[in-house]
Amino acid sequence: MPRSATARLFLAIDPPAHVREALAAGVRGAVGPGRGQGRGSGAGRPLRLLEPDLLHLTLCFLGARPVAEIEQIAAVLGDCARAVGELSIGAPLWLPPRRPRALAVEVHDPEGDLARLHGALSETLAGTGSFGWEPEGRRPRRFRPHITLARMREDAAPRERELPPTPALEFTPREVVLYRSWLAPEGASYEALARATLVPL
Repeated sequence: MPRSATARLFLAIDPPAHVREALAAGVRGAVGPGRGQGRGSGAGRPLRLLEPDLLHLTLCFLGARPVAEIEQIAAVLGDCARAVGELSIGAPLWLPPRRPRALAVEVHDPEGDLARLHGALSETLAGTGSFGWEPEGRRPRRFRPHITLARMREDAAPRERELPPTPALEFTPREVVLYRSWLAPEGASYEALARATLVPL
């Protein structure tokens, strides 16, 4: 593998399987049949529903990073992986709000543990002598925890501005995962490269 090889990386939390299944079932019921779902079955349709195993809560999107950094980034997970209290699923929302490209659900973080974990990971990865990574955009964005359920074509506009409430779901994260994203015409797939158990302070 050449020295310049890169990998598209992000750090995320995986909700439990029962939460992912309930969210996927809920969005299928909300948008109705025939709107496109799965890997590749929604070609040409405005909304592509994601399979349950693809649903995750992104903590930090790292973008294209040198493959040589993967081991160091994995070590950062262990240094920052502090326990997060119970989270709950909130209302559905279109993201970004002005020109939506995705249908998601917000995630409530009542104790602020998730925000602190996000901050610790971001600060460590962006720290002096680390990776030279910087958050997207000219100014750091406010962390808005959410789980993406469906994506839209660039030329599509959401019709379902009013969506039914999501199921009442709660979960306590157990680990943070370093993922590699593989892009393809039918949609992205994710490869778990490292995991770190969230431990109490």
